[in-house]
Amino acid sequence: MNTQSSFAIAPYLRELPLFSDMQPSELERVAEGCFVRRASRGEMLFRVGDPCDELHAVIAGQVKLFALAPNGQEKVIELIRPKQTFAEALMFTNKPYIVNAQALTEASILTVKRQAIMREIEADSRFALRMLAGISRKMHGLIHDVESYTLRSGMQRVINYLLHDDTPALPCHFHELPSRRTVTLPVSKATLASRLSLTPEYFSRVLHELIEEGLIEVDKRHIHISDTERLAEYQLQGA
Repeated sequence: MNTQSSFAIAPYLRELPLFSDMQPSELERVAEGCFVRRASRGEMLFRVGDPCDELHAVIAGQVKLFALAPNGQEKVIELIRPKQTFAEALMFTNKPYIVNAQALTEASILTVKRQAIMREIEADSRFALRMLAGISRKMHGLIHDVESYTLRSGMQRVINYLLHDDTPALPCHFHELPSRRTVTLPVSKATLASRLSLTPEYFSRVLHELIEEGLIEVDKRHIHISDTERLAEYQLQGA
């Protein structure tokens, strides 16, 4: 992994929810405890058991957080996109990483050292509250995930992803959607299937069924939905 020195760290920090309310002088202090790294596609950023004393944000590219079963089967926990952070909560525990992180594409990663975060928490209680709020949002998302995987069928999970590709665990409110949309799969079908707790074979069967029902058209990684309300209704019917 190569280090980049020309990236303007402080302005980018302001674009992250955890740091958006900070003053320029505060951002400059935090930036002193940061560095930017470039990862090649497939490169491991960290592994289970590595020490964790930092949080990370994706500047460009995409990162996969995943766990491995004893038999080697992979379960994708989260897909991290630009301007999203990860490892915030674990950083405070003084315990090693409990998941693996891998660059799915060429990626630029901003790493913020724990010492820089702790210094700002001690100086400003409002910053501590923002950190707690950010961690709470992550926990809320994980609860939605568990609810989705427990209470919804595989078909419903796939349709929900197609209607809300950025937040696949959220409930579907089709009246808020445009009538037509195109979803470009950001990762391979196998990776996305794992993210939705499905096998690749089942994921493919669901797509074929939706095609046969005339609900979607698939063009390589592009999935075209001509009537989002009809697709949402198909989900609500308990397909």
